[in-house]
Amino acid sequence: MTNLSNAQNNPVPPVAPQVEHQELRHGATVTDNYFWLREKSNPDVRKYLEAEDAYTEAMTKDIQPFADNLYKEMLSHIKQTDLDVPVRRGEYLYYVRTEEGKQYPIRCRRKGSMDAPEEVLLDLNQLAAGKKFVGLGSAVLSDDQNLLAYTLDFTGFRQYTLQVKDLRTGQTYADSAPRVTSVEWAADNKTLFFTTEDAITKRPDTLFRHSLGDKSSEKIYHEDDELYDIGVDKTRDKKFLLVEIESKDTTEFRYLRASQPAKDFAVFLPREKKHRYYVDHRENEFFIRTNRATDGKELKDFQLVTAPDTLPGREHWQTFVAHTPGTLIEDVEPFKDFVVLADKTEALNRLRIYKFSTSQWSEIPFQEPVYAASVGANPEYATETFRYNYQSFTTPPSVFDYSLTTGQSVLMKRQDVPGGYDPSQYASERLWATARDGTKVPISIVYKKGFPRDGSGPLFLYGYGSYGIGMSATFSSSRLALLDRGMAYAIAHIRGGNEMGEQWREDGMLMKKKNTFYDFVDCAEYLIKDKWTTSQRLVIEGGSAGGLLMGAVVNLRPDLFRAVHSAVPFVDVMNTMLDATLPLTVGEYLEWGNPNEKAAYDYMKTYSPYDNLEKRAYPAMLVTSSFNDSQVMYWEPSKYVARLRTLKTDNNPLLLKMKMDPAGHGGASGRYDRLKDTAFEYAWLLTQVGISK
Repeated sequence: MTNLSNAQNNPVPPVAPQVEHQELRHGATVTDNYFWLREKSNPDVRKYLEAEDAYTEAMTKDIQPFADNLYKEMLSHIKQTDLDVPVRRGEYLYYVRTEEGKQYPIRCRRKGSMDAPEEVLLDLNQLAAGKKFVGLGSAVLSDDQNLLAYTLDFTGFRQYTLQVKDLRTGQTYADSAPRVTSVEWAADNKTLFFTTEDAITKRPDTLFRHSLGDKSSEKIYHEDDELYDIGVDKTRDKKFLLVEIESKDTTEFRYLRASQPAKDFAVFLPREKKHRYYVDHRENEFFIRTNRATDGKELKDFQLVTAPDTLPGREHWQTFVAHTPGTLIEDVEPFKDFVVLADKTEALNRLRIYKFSTSQWSEIPFQEPVYAASVGANPEYATETFRYNYQSFTTPPSVFDYSLTTGQSVLMKRQDVPGGYDPSQYASERLWATARDGTKVPISIVYKKGFPRDGSGPLFLYGYGSYGIGMSATFSSSRLALLDRGMAYAIAHIRGGNEMGEQWREDGMLMKKKNTFYDFVDCAEYLIKDKWTTSQRLVIEGGSAGGLLMGAVVNLRPDLFRAVHSAVPFVDVMNTMLDATLPLTVGEYLEWGNPNEKAAYDYMKTYSPYDNLEKRAYPAMLVTSSFNDSQVMYWEPSKYVARLRTLKTDNNPLLLKMKMDPAGHGGASGRYDRLKDTAFEYAWLLTQVGISK
């Protein structure tokens, strides 16, 4: 970045007013002089945030041409007018296409073949006309494929409204409902089941039944326990409707035959603390992925059992796939003639297929050292073909059809990367860092061949490590802008995710949460020691809970990183987790701990980024967020930056970029707008390590 240390050229950073606010917590008085920034309707809040945006714009004026060039370069690697692989549902072929210059995808279908006339189901570009944001939540077809129930959000606050469209006439029905979080059709093609969220906490907590054309909906279930969210779904064979009631460590399912929508849902298995189970159905049997044995013993990485659909109780379970410690069964997909098992071991996905006619298992082989494989779109229950998705750091997203008859995979489409992309010019590896407690932590890394191994190369390290969400080695055409400029890119698969099984998750949550932060620091130190980079050429990024990670690690080791991009960061842990009226808070007690309990409070306070800022030097920091984010409220990054400004002793930039227009937790909704944001963030990070063109 151009040196702006000269006072006459250096824009003055905004100073947020301090308004004393005190609370008594566990007998101690806590002062938070920036608490007032959560007053969203206060004009002074908007004034301050707009001043931060103006300061960021002034401080990054010199890099804007670089960001513009990066945007054009990234855009050159995208096939703007494109069509995904059609998916067959009965007589129809469904697909999504994009058009150059249009921000949003268009959902379509054709009857019989791709030579038939096109029917446009949803054109988000039309729906977004005159609006700055549109988000599609659910989009669910009735069994006869004549009706589409879908939900839209125009604010970025994840506030979805239900609509129903008749695909025969193009008419949108008057039937509607606010704050809808999930929706499913019964088999009669006129009864809808949907869940809604609480207006304040946004917790999905109520189930409704609605008959198309009725003026009102029937409330049929409310979940009172604030630890649990609910959602409605349907089994693959369309025989049963399912209500999933889930906390972070416990589930309960209720089920109803889809052909009998007027009847009541029955409890599948009553909830038992820390019993997580998931249900699907085929040929008169339930398939149950469960972390409990028939005797109640915990099986952390899950087993797969079956039970007659008339007798689903534990006493009737039959083991289909036994529990294997360290191999996490993530997903089970039953079809009429086969079952697909998606599991994970050593931070790599596997797809295994069991064919009922032969009673044999087969595994789809993957050759690269790091990759991401997942179940694709497979709406047809009776099929001899299984679709899956595959990609890696160097292989663009690819769609394969696996034939149960031949045992062979056929590539249906690989994402085009215009602009002369040659995968042979890049290499990816799996590395293993040793954490301070001796645990081996996997790192996935990609770089352009010829990357120096003498410590001189710049490196971009990404991390998340929460909620049991594992990070996969996926492809990004935008990332080529980094790799082609000599920067390596790595993911630290730290504890708190599920890359190494369920125990990996448990070892990075609650009273072991700090393992997540230590692992990231230890991975960074490993990469420096092994001469992948140096601290002066190491940039890091994380978003949401990964933003908490960013805040925690720069408090632990501010000397270790040159620059940080912290996106929608969860950094004001104590204030958020002590406010039960906020979205997510109560349910998150099972992830972070309940600070109303003294032991949890004391532990959480030791790592909360906002509460552990000190008077010292910090790395260069770019903090990005959205005013309308409903998952991490805008005031968390705002307060964090405001307080850090008063404490940092360095001259490194500290920038807050707040989207004041409608935008969500994931930022802008349009694909071009998102790409511009990425180009700006990459330009800023690259400039911090001396790369400016």
